Amino acid sequence: MLNDPLANALSCIQNNEKNGEKECFIRPSSKIIKKVIEIMQKEGYIGSFETVIESKGEVIKLNLLGSINKCGVIKPRYNVKKKKIEKFEERYLLAEDFGIIIMSTSNGMITHKEAKEKGIGGKLIAYCY
Repeated sequence: MLNDPLANALSCIQNNEKNGEKECFIRPSSKIIKKVIEIMQKEGYIGSFETVIESKGEVIKLNLLGSINKCGVIKPRYNVKKKKIEKFEERYLLAEDFGIIIMSTSNGMITHKEAKEKGIGGKLIAYCY
């Protein structure tokens, strides 16, 4: 039984990256997982992806580029004000401007860089570098 599908998806991506695989299949699929993957693709960490419908549900097939060192979820999902984002940058990312933290805000899911530009806070979801 899966307790956290997003954590399992990011774990699958990271394990396949370490093994040198070119593809990764993520099941089960959800809106949150798709949005996190879209953000990671937009930032250049993964290649293209597509949703394939199988008999047991949707499966996300994505192409890996080999550019992820580490990715994972942030538990518990901290509420962060706009002034405190830098504190969590130091905690989860290796260096300034190296990697992304994905946040859920009132404007949807965005990276921490966009949240700082817009001056909004939100909940921390995942990180990738």
